[in-house]
Amino acid sequence: MSDNKTPYIPVGISACLLGQKVRFDGGHKRSNYCLNILSECFDFKPFCPEVAAGLGTPRQPIRLVGDASSPRALGTRDPELDATDGLAEHADFVSEHHPELCGYILMKGSPSCGMERVKVYHPNGMPNEAGSGIFAARLMANNPALPVEEEGRLNDAVLRENFITRVFVYHAWKQQVANEPSMHGLIQFHSRHKYQVMAHSYEGYRELGRYLAQEAPSVSLQEAMDHYILTLMNVLQKKANRKSHTNVLLHIMGYMKKELDSDTKQDLLTAIEEYRTNKVHLVVPLTLLKHYLKRHGNDYIMSQAYLNPYPHELGLRNYI
Repeated sequence: MSDNKTPYIPVGISACLLGQKVRFDGGHKRSNYCLNILSECFDFKPFCPEVAAGLGTPRQPIRLVGDASSPRALGTRDPELDATDGLAEHADFVSEHHPELCGYILMKGSPSCGMERVKVYHPNGMPNEAGSGIFAARLMANNPALPVEEEGRLNDAVLRENFITRVFVYHAWKQQVANEPSMHGLIQFHSRHKYQVMAHSYEGYRELGRYLAQEAPSVSLQEAMDHYILTLMNVLQKKANRKSHTNVLLHIMGYMKKELDSDTKQDLLTAIEEYRTNKVHLVVPLTLLKHYLKRHGNDYIMSQAYLNPYPHELGLRNYI
């Protein structure tokens, strides 16, 4: 997969997931998927906020205590140990000094790095409602458009494909729009990603189109870009499903309706229906569709990011 066409996208990651022995017990949580598969297209930037906050290795564990919406990170043996400010400050440091990041993979359940469902306790030691790790919460607040996911959730094929799609879209945004801002570039970017957006939310697809046509021309370029990318990344967080993918496949097929003979149309419709009814994975109708698009597709449809959202060697559409 590592060829001249494959981008190496900068992605932040909890250092323990790369096998670095930075956990409280001196161990690690090495992720073979991140190291052996995603490292072929992601340039991982490892961070350990607990070490950065001055906690040693090995060290006294910390846990979240207090209000679940704004807990403190306190030592489990010595509650006088309060790492909250150090963890939040490291998130500020990463946000300020690493604007190149196009995604972030966090360690599940961590009081510093957990994205959600992290255990929070009352001061008396009784369980409270779940919350987010201190570093993770500040990182996401500082970078609301940044694709963020927990390593454990990458075991789910749909969540895995969703996260990687968002990382590649965000990287494309930085390269094609943010680096050389222009309304023309913004509109071209949207044009290339229309069907990708539609696969996640038809209403989101309509909302973004309306915004560019009706509201964006009346605000500053920077305001239009900020609104667009945040809305886009929020829309892409919605999981695409078989119904929405089927809708997109039929829309794309429609661009060839005058060129295809009846037998070919039926073959395509059969493949799409087998996907819709859970008999095959997305790769089956999509491969057939792309085969005929090479012969009959126009420049507009061939430019759609939906057709090749990431390197096919990742095999993500073989499982959804």
